[in-house]
Amino acid sequence: MADIFISEYQNYPLVSVYIDDKLSFLSLVRESDLGSVYLCRVDNILDNLQSAFVRFGDGQIGYVPFKSILPACVVNRSISSSKELRQGDEILLQVDTEEIKLKKAKLTSYISISGQYSVITLGRCGVGASLKLPDDVRTLLIAEIKKEYPALSTECPKAIADAGFGIIIRTECSELPIEEAVSQIMTDIRFSLNELEKLLDEGKKRSLYSCIKKSKSGDIDEHILKAKNFLKSRGITDYNVIYESVVYSIKQDIEKLLHNKVWLKSGGFLVIEQLESFNAIDVNSGKAIDKKKDSFLKINYEAADEIFRQIRLRNLSGMILIDFINMKSKEDTDKLCSYVKALARKETVHTEFIDITGLGIIELTRNKNDKTLKEVLQNNTDPVDKP
Repeated sequence: MADIFISEYQNYPLVSVYIDDKLSFLSLVRESDLGSVYLCRVDNILDNLQSAFVRFGDGQIGYVPFKSILPACVVNRSISSSKELRQGDEILLQVDTEEIKLKKAKLTSYISISGQYSVITLGRCGVGASLKLPDDVRTLLIAEIKKEYPALSTECPKAIADAGFGIIIRTECSELPIEEAVSQIMTDIRFSLNELEKLLDEGKKRSLYSCIKKSKSGDIDEHILKAKNFLKSRGITDYNVIYESVVYSIKQDIEKLLHNKVWLKSGGFLVIEQLESFNAIDVNSGKAIDKKKDSFLKINYEAADEIFRQIRLRNLSGMILIDFINMKSKEDTDKLCSYVKALARKETVHTEFIDITGLGIIELTRNKNDKTLKEVLQNNTDPVDKP
């Protein structure tokens, strides 16, 4: 049994998913600059940091690395390289990472436009596809869209063609009949390229510091769609969508997510530490007293399921280091690694298994799509690793 609830928490509209009465997905609806595109002014060039500080919006300050600057996005004059950028230049930039405490917002001119079936990114090249697509469908679609890529490059404006553009085919294509998929994707790509062209043209006309394209982060329908996509990734198509001002137990469930310690049914527990540069998760056997040979593997399996739930609900990103209970058998360790890889592939936010170290610590990376739950809910003066 699965339910999508639309409710409120601490004055935030909230979309949550309960599967068998257990909180499995959480999305706070809030206005965010992540993904918004601004006409920025270069305030300062820092050659030693290979970056420029820029001003945008209502006096916000952010930075853009030189490697993230495309000449096509400088609107007040023509340049051929980011090395020619100077103070006072006007440049179109997209917010890549929001400001967090003392860290300034990070911006980029590698602007991405998301369509229904594809994502176009200025400055990239080539065609890729979501790893969530079946392998045969993924291979077929990439091959077919690659055939059309030269024609797309010819059709689009010179500024876009010179900068190049990359195409990512989205998971939503899995819903299309294969005989219609290519034409639908191509229509979607052309629409996004047209949007990108309009955005570049608009940047030449608008006043300095203007927001040219606003993020859809405050659109509750986008969050409901994410919840539906999450259920789809779990193979769940039968669910209820319920609008409630208050959802029983949601307050207690969210408060638990702000604690470092998480108990497992077996009696083991997790300790989750959110640090500035990475996230550390430690698995402990705790009160688990089963002395059977495979007991540690069973606890690690249980821990892995809960860890991915916690990562998703807390919205952890970047590097994630997991110290599972040590197991003497290499076969058991290999089984655990395979299990973790399978869990990572199910996640709607790209999560990648990197390696297992000589000390038995599993390394994951997860794409950043927003602030963590703790950063959103807690006062920004509190350290993120405060219990």
